[in-house]
This record gives sequence, C-alpha cells and structure tokens, in this order.
Amino acid sequence: MPVKKYNPITPGTRHRIGNAFTELTSSTPEKSLLAPIKKSGGRNNNGRITARYRGGGHKRRYRIVDFKREKHDVPATVLSIQYDPNRSAYIALVKYDDGEKRYIIAPEGLKVDDVIRSGKSATPEVGNAMFLADIPLGTLVHNIEMRPNKGGVIARSAGTYAQLAAKDGKYAILKLPSGETRMILLTCLATIGTVSNSDHNLQVLGKAGRKRWLGRRPRTRPVAMNPVDHPMGGGEGRASGGHPRSRTGVFAKGQKTRNRNKQSSRLIITRRKTKKR
Repeated sequence: MPVKKYNPITPGTRHRIGNAFTELTSSTPEKSLLAPIKKSGGRNNNGRITARYRGGGHKRRYRIVDFKREKHDVPATVLSIQYDPNRSAYIALVKYDDGEKRYIIAPEGLKVDDVIRSGKSATPEVGNAMFLADIPLGTLVHNIEMRPNKGGVIARSAGTYAQLAAKDGKYAILKLPSGETRMILLTCLATIGTVSNSDHNLQVLGKAGRKRWLGRRPRTRPVAMNPVDHPMGGGEGRASGGHPRSRTGVFAKGQKTRNRNKQSSRLIITRRKTKKR
C-alpha cells in the first residue's frame, strides 16, 4: 500500500503524508451490513467524562465484520476491498455460495474474485481461516481467537501478524506482534496472511484539524496544569513535573500494571519486549 506526499500548497498539506488507497475497489458500503454508532464524547452513563479529549469527529456507520469465520466448508468470493472508518485495516466484502454477504478483515494480497474458505477443508492460502492444529509451522496469521468460537481478537489492526512457532500438546505457540510468545489452544481459528494497509503508520495528518475530524480534542500537557489537576502540575517557572505518571498517580515509562493473578498469565511463555531507556 503506497502513501503519497502532498505539495505544500497550504500549511496543512506542507507536511502531510496520506494514504493513496490504491488497493480499494469500491467506495459504497453494503447497506445490509451497516449499523448506527452513537457517540458518547468520552462520557459514561452518568454523563461524566471518563475518557478525556474525546468528542466531535465525522459521523460514521459501523461495518459489521465477521471475526468468527464460522461458516465452514462454504466457499466465498471476494466482491470488493473497502475502506472502514472504524479501524486501520481495510475490509473485504465476500459473498458465499449460498448468497450471504459478509465483511472480513482484508489480508495483504487478497484481490477481487479470489475464493476463500474456512474450516477443515481450507488450505493455508491467504484469506483462508483454519484451525491452528492444521496450519503449518512458520505460517504468518492474523485475526486469531483466544478461545474457541469467540472470534478473532489478536492481530487485527493494519499490518499486524503473528507467527506460528511450534505446537505442544493441545496448545499452539505463537509469537505475537508485541514480541510476546504465548500458548493458544489448537482448536482456535486463525486467518492466513498479514493484515492489509501495512503503511498505515507512515501517515502524517499534517494539521490539528484532521485530528479533530477523527474525534480527538486537544490534549493539555500535564506539566502545564496546576497541582490540583495533575501530579505533574505546578512548580515555579518551567518545572519538569517530576517522574512521568498518570492523573491517578500510576507511574509511566515501564511500570508493570498487569494483574499478577490473571488466569491467562500461565499461558504466556515470554513477556513482550520493553523499550530500553
């Protein structure tokens, strides 16, 4: 997926690097797979802001994406590759032989008129969903289930993938995008290939207004606040603010926040990589 650099004809386009969208084949979504989205502006059921710096943004409609791929042994033909405003990856509209249409996460290299399958009859080709027990070692996969029949939850964003490293008993050992190595049941489904739109991280918005269109409001630096508003606020002059921490006092820059008693911790073989400071 190529990106394009804009000529500096306005201040907003001077540094902008945008998506060329060359892989997309349709701009009209499937009406039967659309659902409304109600915006909360970061507010909970009491009307209080619990997620700051949210609000505004362009109106969207949700695309109902099939993460489960439970329609086994029924071939599906790819009708189009489309943009989804609710995620960084592209989505593919597929039509099954029985006439049903569904959206799936589009993998890199999937094209219109390709035929995909899921289940025991599927082969390890791009776009096919297979049980981890049937996938060859070393294969790159995405949209991976953590529990059977729950639907894919791992490696769904643009350009991500996991690698099937080994099989041990009833578990498969996967190396995840974060660098973590963990065990997942062999009865879980995963889709072959890497997620599309791999150059998504190269985009540069170019101006603050584009961030507002995405529903993000301006963020105030903690060191610019008063002590009553943030632990890093206050001080005479341009004080550094002390050790970086959240508004509730949780230290940033490497403090572990994972619950030690979490049940799935026993399935983690190697923790994710941490940035060297």
